[in-house]
Amino acid sequence: MKKAVAACVAVFMFACIALAQQNGTKDEAVALVKKAVAQYKSAGKDKTFADINDPKGPFVDRDLYVVVYDMDGNCLAHGANAKQIGKNLMELRDPDGKFFVKERVELGKTKSSFWQDYKFVNPVSKQIENKSMYMEAVDGMLFGCGVYSK
Repeated sequence: MKKAVAACVAVFMFACIALAQQNGTKDEAVALVKKAVAQYKSAGKDKTFADINDPKGPFVDRDLYVVVYDMDGNCLAHGANAKQIGKNLMELRDPDGKFFVKERVELGKTKSSFWQDYKFVNPVSKQIENKSMYMEAVDGMLFGCGVYSK
């Protein structure tokens, strides 16, 4: 009986660790943005955006993915939703009615880097969750990656 309980506890602990590893961290989000910006500066826009848009590429990791917007709210690259690429998303709202792209652009006009909070669908859980997006302004564009929390 003790062995069965110990085995159940071990399985539960493993499941908890696996679930925790499913979500990216703020440090990982910042590192992914910095990696994308570095590649943009060395390899250029076309190569970097193609890599960002590739769902199996170097800028998608679990629930982490890089996005790029211009200062007019146009989505230039998106690691989780190719349907948004080329669209102006300035009027996009989160479930609470927050114009998060508009806010992002306004922040990007005055800050070289920042965190932004809103709600969005997590591509792994498929649930609406709180999201904190790290953004860096580079050459009139905003490179970002966000983390989800319930």
